[in-house]
Amino acid sequence: MTSSQLLEFTATALAIIMVPGPSVLFAIARGIAWGRAVALLTVLGNGLGIFVLAGVVAVGLGPLLARSATFTEGVEVAGGCYLLWLGAHALAARRAHAEAMQRQEPNRPRPHTVIRQGFVVGLLNPKALVFFIAVFPHFVDRSRGNVTLQLLVLGAVFAALAVVSDSVWGFGAGAARDRLRNSPRLLEGLRTVGGTVMLCLGTLIIVTAVV
Repeated sequence: MTSSQLLEFTATALAIIMVPGPSVLFAIARGIAWGRAVALLTVLGNGLGIFVLAGVVAVGLGPLLARSATFTEGVEVAGGCYLLWLGAHALAARRAHAEAMQRQEPNRPRPHTVIRQGFVVGLLNPKALVFFIAVFPHFVDRSRGNVTLQLLVLGAVFAALAVVSDSVWGFGAGAARDRLRNSPRLLEGLRTVGGTVMLCLGTLIIVTAVV
């Protein structure tokens, strides 16, 4: 892959990673409930889960993307539609999610439990899955060699960026836990921003694939 491809992918990945989605909101929730240490361990587990998810997508989709441009377009449209659904759901449930994030768990979890929980959230993160399936094909160059390897590199970059970005969210939430816990409007606002951006990204992906 060329350096320009990686730079473009990094910019695109950061744009979606920095938007409050499932992983970000989970890290913020842990920071609010238990502080910075638990939030950072959660982010570490989440990053591992995201990388494993990227590997599964790379191994499963790599050969298909290498052989069929039509399949690539179909996957992008499907991913864009799912992003629209996620965005609409996030906006509809933003108040309930904000209220849930304000609740504090009764017992402080152990470090290995926190990492495991973060791993599961990362592995099952719909935003990451849709991003991998719908956006990765844009940055794959079939003429430059192994498509699966290119997808694995993109997955590793995405996971690393997610760990750095989510750590900032979690650390900040842990540092401002009292203020956030008493500000349901702020939590609701974060979810609103996330839902709106997912709607815009889904629309852009569909338009790009169809045109």
